[in-house]
This record gives sequence, structure tokens and C-alpha cells, in this order.
Amino acid sequence: AHVFQSHEEDDRKVRRREKNRVAAQRSRKKQTQKADKLHEEYESLEQENTSLKREIGKLTDEMKHLSEVLKNHEKICPLLHCTMNFVTVPRPDALASCLPR
Repeated sequence: AHVFQSHEEDDRKVRRREKNRVAAQRSRKKQTQKADKLHEEYESLEQENTSLKREIGKLTDEMKHLSEVLKNHEKICPLLHCTMNFVTVPRPDALASCLPR
């Protein structure tokens, strides 16, 4: 009977070891998948960041250009030089002369 019990215990140990091995394998696979997912997310955010930086550059250039255009326009704008401008509403034809065609 003693030999039989020992064989049964060995069987249980082998099964437990196998179960443990499978669980460890599953855990490692899960960690790898998590790391892969994080890496993909990182890559995606890096691309988005680069794209947004490029857009900021374009918008900054556009803002500089428009500020320059406005500054040049203010020098010659009849509406800004008219002293009555602050009292009366500008006439539509005066306004039209300021707007780009």
C-alpha cells in the first residue's frame, strides 16, 4: 500500500508542476502582450505628436504671415485713420475698400 501511495503522490506532484508551468507560461504570454500593446500605443502617440508639432509649425507660420499682412494693412486703412470712426458706424463702402477682393 505504501508504494501505491507514493506513486499517487508523485502523480500529484507531476500534475501540480505541469499546472504551475502552464500558469507561468500564460502569465509570461500575458506580460508580453501587454508590453507589445504599450509599445504600439507609444508608437502611435509619437506619430500623433510629430503630426501635431508639424501642424503647430504651419499655424505659427500662418499667424506670423497674417500678423504681417494686418500690420501692413493698418498703415493704409482709411477706417483706422478716420477720427469720426469711433463715433459713427463706418459706411459699408468705406468698409468694402478695406476688405480684400
